[in-house]
Amino acid sequence: MKDQVNDRTDHYGGSLENRCRLPLEVVEAVANEIGPERVGFRISPFANYMESGDSNPDALALYMANSLNKYNIVFCHAVEPRMITVGEKKESPHSLLPMRKAFNGTFIVAGGYDREDGNRAIDNGHADLVAYGRLFLANPDLPKRFELNAPLNKYNRATFYLQDPVVGYTDYPFLEDTRKTL
Repeated sequence: MKDQVNDRTDHYGGSLENRCRLPLEVVEAVANEIGPERVGFRISPFANYMESGDSNPDALALYMANSLNKYNIVFCHAVEPRMITVGEKKESPHSLLPMRKAFNGTFIVAGGYDREDGNRAIDNGHADLVAYGRLFLANPDLPKRFELNAPLNKYNRATFYLQDPVVGYTDYPFLEDTRKTL
């Protein structure tokens, strides 16, 4: 979808509409097959990982939000513009709010949220739900920790994506375990 990586010259490249054609065709096909109530879409319009940015991410985000409405899918999950580079939360002049206002289904945000940021996003109407990827990985009891405003385990990025089935994914302590050692 992004113009810095899509250099096609056919009807799947060039204009914003053409670059978004394939993912929208996939959404339509899947929604027709299993029902739109079982379909969601995740988008990172502002991310520039591996030099895969877009010259106008705001337009891309808004176009996709409006286009996804045609298929009545259940959710759109968008990554905050403040997460332009992996693991770094930065201030950004961009916002997901126009996309949130345009999308008719459940709007989920992700991107470096902590407990306070997430509550604020919901309270201010910027999202219906907040996803906590790395925090949930490091805190298997994250809802309980949020409820108690308990300290959080820090995630260890060096253990992400390891072949080991235990290290990095199931070795973080639960709140009860940490209380026993205190």
